[in-house]
This record gives sequence, structure tokens and C-alpha cells, in this order.
Amino acid sequence: MNGLPARRLLLVHAHPDDESINNGVTMAKYAAEGAHVALVTCTLGEEGEVIPAGLAHLAADRDDTLGAHRAGELADAMAALGVTDHRFLGGPGRFRDSGMMGVPQNHRAGAFWDADVDEAAAHLVEVIRRLRPQVLVTYDPQGGYGHPDHIQAHRVAMRAAELAAEQPYRRDLGEPHTIAKVYWNRVPRSVVEEGFARLRAAGAPAFPGVATPDDVPGVVPDERVTAEIGAGEGERYAAAKAAAMRAHVTQIAVDGPFFALSNDLGQPLFTREYYELAVGRSGAPAGERESDLFAGVGV
Repeated sequence: MNGLPARRLLLVHAHPDDESINNGVTMAKYAAEGAHVALVTCTLGEEGEVIPAGLAHLAADRDDTLGAHRAGELADAMAALGVTDHRFLGGPGRFRDSGMMGVPQNHRAGAFWDADVDEAAAHLVEVIRRLRPQVLVTYDPQGGYGHPDHIQAHRVAMRAAELAAEQPYRRDLGEPHTIAKVYWNRVPRSVVEEGFARLRAAGAPAFPGVATPDDVPGVVPDERVTAEIGAGEGERYAAAKAAAMRAHVTQIAVDGPFFALSNDLGQPLFTREYYELAVGRSGAPAGERESDLFAGVGV
């Protein structure tokens, strides 16, 4: 296995910062426990809005250098989480941030949203066959909140998992490998509502407004959630997650247990992270949530 650890986790995200918000505790936990944690980011996030006024010149409608800057932020975030294997799909800049749904950037040259799914998936197949992860984490079919790059990241990740396992497919990309478990990022509605109640009670003085539960990607009824990471140890990795989020300075403002994106609307920073098992078999007893994404996987 090329000297890789017994447990191997692969995460596929759309832009730099998505990984820290969604999976910071999970990534820090498994990295600290000695698992191989690999992140594939599909774009450089070139179309993101910039929070600090002093960095506004980086934006796509000005210098258009935000992508390179965000790659540096991502490297700092991964250092905070203890993750050493992070890469861009097809190499940095191979696919460009598509912007929000319905904008002209969706169809500009190189936009990830316009990429052929199988062609994009081939780049990920090579990573899967080389790293041979047992567990894959990505978005649900709606990309959590409907962003075109998140939806496309889901499509590419799921298709790559299929293709990587096919014996006849592109043997030049490595020996076939079947991923045992695929999870989608989720948040239980009860957890979101409790988090916003705390936020409102605290007054969120650092932010001019407060978001709503509907602004949080991947919120589902509690019974849809099949795995919970960080229970009993979330605080141990909370500082690493917050530091990783702070590293994405152009995109995120963190204030204690809360944060805001460019809309300046506060929302909770969750120190427990939640998933829905989409492919594979749960390693938990019937009716219970898994506390380990590798539960039931032979390693």
C-alpha cells in the first residue's frame, strides 16, 4: 500500500474553506489518530467574495488573483488540522470556480459546472486508486445548498467511486479499488436549531445579523443522520477546526463559537460533525449512529 496507514479517508470538496467548515473536527481527529487523511478540492474558489477590505483587490472583478491566495489559505488550514495530503482536482486551476447558480460564470471557459463529469472523475479515479481509501466524504446530490460547484463535486465524487471499482476502466490510472463507505455531509435540524438559539442568546456582537437554519448546508431531519463525529472529544479538536477556519481569512470571520461568511450573518461553529451513509453498511447497532466512519471496515 505504498507505506500508507491502515485507515485511509478521502474528502472531496468544491472550494477552499468548505472542508474546514464541514469536516474540520473529523479531519483533525483522524489525522491525529494516524489515519491517512486526503483532501481533493475541485476549484481554487476564484469567484468567492472577499471579506477584508485590504484584500478586496484579489476579487475576480479586479485583479482576479483570489484563487492563488486561497490556495495559500488552504495550505495554512491543513497545517492547523494536521493534514499533509491536500491537492486540487486535475492540478491547481484545472477547473475554475463557477460562481453562484444562474450567473454567467457558470459557463465561462474552464468552469467546473460545465466540465464533463466522466472526464473530471478520471482525475479523481487516479487519486482513489493510488490512495485506496476505505471511506469517502462529499456532498449530497444538492451540494448541501445548491451551489453548482458543490453539486458537481458530488457528481464527480460519486462517479469516480463507481469508475475506480470497475475492472476494465482506465487501467493506466491504477489497479481497481472499491471504496467501502461513502458519506454525505449533513447536520441534524435539532442541532442547528439549538445552535442558533445559543447564538441569539449570546447576542453575536461581532456580526450585524444572524443567519437562519435554512442558511446552513445539508440540514436534514435528525433520523437521516447516521454518523456523529466529535461526541465527547469535539472540544479536543474544536481549536484546530477554528484555527483552520480562521486561516481562510478572505472567506470566514470567526468569533468564539460562532462565525460568519461574507454576508456578515452569524451562525454556529459546530464542534460535532454529522454524516449520512450513502454507500456501504453501517458499523453501528440498528437504530444507533456510528461514532467512527471506519466502523465495520476491515483494516
